[in-house]
Amino acid sequence: MQHGPAVRRRKLGAELRALRTSAGLTSGQAARLVGWHQSKVSRIETGTSGVKPADVRLLLDAYGVADSQLRDLLMVLAGADDSGGRHHWWHAYRGVLPPTYRDFISLESQAGTMRTLETTVVPGLLQTPEYARAVTKAAVEGLSEERLDTLVEVRLARQDVLRADPPLKLSAVLDEAVLRREVGGPGVMARQLKRLVEAARLPQVRLQVLPFSAGAHIGVNGPFVIFSFSSTSDLDVVVLDHLTSSLYLERKEDLRVYSEAFDTLQIHALSPEDSLDFIAGTAAGA
Repeated sequence: MQHGPAVRRRKLGAELRALRTSAGLTSGQAARLVGWHQSKVSRIETGTSGVKPADVRLLLDAYGVADSQLRDLLMVLAGADDSGGRHHWWHAYRGVLPPTYRDFISLESQAGTMRTLETTVVPGLLQTPEYARAVTKAAVEGLSEERLDTLVEVRLARQDVLRADPPLKLSAVLDEAVLRREVGGPGVMARQLKRLVEAARLPQVRLQVLPFSAGAHIGVNGPFVIFSFSSTSDLDVVVLDHLTSSLYLERKEDLRVYSEAFDTLQIHALSPEDSLDFIAGTAAGA
């Protein structure tokens, strides 16, 4: 269990080590190819030190990696802008956002798919501005209006991943409590439910409602997010949110357990079609 930046360094290092091994090179041979000392290659591969995008490019060239999608992903993990031209816009909020939140946004922007269980509030990627403001104000006490405005601005900017080319594929299981909890007042909640109905019809979004009638379920332990990447499953990660920080799980056994848990939740939840009807019905009665 690690904080986000450490996880990304470890995952990037592990992937570079695997690529070096596949190229039939020792760490010493790789170091000589790029003009470094062997210890630098070792520090990068173990994740004990950061690595610049330019250094990653040197190593990928030395290992003969031609897969453009994999190269792009590893470059972005190292801090480069992605090949689609999407800049790391969240860096502009460095003085406002904690490191774990910035790293979450970074993973979200790079992932191919996102699976999430939400037990309390609507997923951030699907929130309306009014709802996002009410949730943020309730979750973080003592916010100035200026800081509140900034955090809502960030929340809405994150939603661009659903409109990217290609878009992030979002699969969300929502506990019925998410739909029943009145956030921001009746008007705000009614408009938020309408937004969920619209989102459920998007091809890149799969929404399922876990009704109260399903009883106790594996998700009672709390919400979680699983990020998966198109190029390699070795970079997949589970994110658990806590009141003051986020924790990242990267071990294969953790990923397996949470993936199986999400599959189980989808089985017990209403189908996407029935969920759409359920949300629409809730909205009609809001």
